[in-house]
Parts: sequence; C-alpha cells; structure tokens
Amino acid sequence: MTRDRTARAVLYAILAAGLLVVVGPFLWMALSSFKPENEIRSDPPTWWPHTWTLTHYHDLFARLDFPRYFGNSALVAILVTAGNLLFCSLIGYALAKLHFTGKRTLFLVVLGMLMVPGMVTFVPQFVLISNMGLADSYAGLVLPFLAGPFGVFLMRQFLLAIPDDLIEAARVDGAGEWRIFWRIVLPLCRPALATLGILTFLASWNNFLWPLVVATTDDHYTLPVALALYSIGQNRIYYGLLLAGAVVVVLPVLIVFLVLQRQFLRGIATTGLK
Repeated sequence: MTRDRTARAVLYAILAAGLLVVVGPFLWMALSSFKPENEIRSDPPTWWPHTWTLTHYHDLFARLDFPRYFGNSALVAILVTAGNLLFCSLIGYALAKLHFTGKRTLFLVVLGMLMVPGMVTFVPQFVLISNMGLADSYAGLVLPFLAGPFGVFLMRQFLLAIPDDLIEAARVDGAGEWRIFWRIVLPLCRPALATLGILTFLASWNNFLWPLVVATTDDHYTLPVALALYSIGQNRIYYGLLLAGAVVVVLPVLIVFLVLQRQFLRGIATTGLK
C-alpha cells in the first residue's frame, strides 16, 4: 500500500511538472501582457506584474485596424476549415468505401504528400497563385489549403471503421452515393470532423508565412501578420503589444477547442481503429 502511494505521488509530481512546462509560457504571456514595457524587459524577468496596465490592449485596438485584421483571420480560417471538412471527407469516403481504378495509387500519393515538408511546395504554390492573378486576394490565401493530405488520411482511416454492411444496405434500398454520404456517413463522422476542424482551424489561424508573402497590402493582412509588422518600431520591438496580441490570437482557438473537446478526444481515440 505504501509503495503504491509513493508511486502515485511520483507520477502526480511528474505530471504536474509536465503541466507546468506546457502551461508556464502561456501563463507568463498572459500576465506579461498587463505589465509596462520596462517591466517586461526587466532582468531577471518577473512572473507577477508589479504594476498592472491595459496600455498594450488599448494600443492593440487603437493603433491597429483590429476589426479588419481579426475579420480577415476569421474569414480565412473558417473558409479553409470548411473546405477541408468537405473535400477531405469526400476524398476519404472515396478512398475508404468506393472501388475504382487507381485507388491504391492515389492513396500512396496522399501518403507521399504527408512526407513532403510544406516549405518544399511553398515556392511552387506562390508562383502558381501569382500566375493565376490571385496574389493579394482572399482566394490566394485560401485556395492552396482547401484540402490537405493529413485531413484526407485522417478521414479515410476513420471511415474504414464504418461497417460496409451499413452502406450496402443503403444501396440495396436504392440510395445513391451522395445520399449515403450526406445522410449516413457524414453524421457518423462527427468525432473525426471535430478533430480535423480543430487542427485545421488552429493551423490556418496561426499561419504567418503564407499570408505575409501573398498579402501585399494591409487590406488582406491577417492578425498574426499585422501584429508582427506593427509591433516593430524604429530600432525596437514593442513586446507588450506582441504579448497582448498573442493573448487575443489564442482566445478563439481556445474557445473552439473547449466547445469541441469531447468530439476531439473521441476522434483521436477512435481514428484508425477497425
């Protein structure tokens, strides 16, 4: 009994230390966003603000066209997420439940794309978008990310767990493939869709390099790009503005995760099981 308690105490201590390592930077970021600039730069750094201030949040909304940049980020993230939920589920359904020539080859291509780093395709994507005349547009920000190989793989693995007999019974009853997909398959994919939605929204919301290159005017700047550009002054960086903006950027992702966390955990736990 004593040995079990000791082992449990050691386990809790390790988990608590791991939690502190993960949560610590976010906690420091949130607290530091309420510190004056000189206190943020103090050495050694402090955790708890000695002087509380809302100056950085005031500057965030006063100096930046915050509604525009926030709206751009939200629009791009929502469109990219919706596109991945639709197209990845369609392609995943085809790879998991339909029979056609080249199916295995297509799946191997998807697996191969998973192994290719994003930076390898960055320049070809930018050249393609520029040649199509979509630079500095919402279409240029959204189109390259409407369907990702990870999403296709995730949906395909989840759909393999759906019994084939269920789909065959619907076909016998006269249901077409579109009706089977919308009425039977898609409602069963809620955990996987929630998982894919959270991961896609997070990646799109935090995307920095692509909007920085494609958006050439502030009309199409997303929030991370605007924060990076406007927090840099002459020979100095306004860390307070960056930290306040980072808190605002994190909040929507945190809200999305809290709303969909049950479906997210269920999707992670069941994806790939058959």
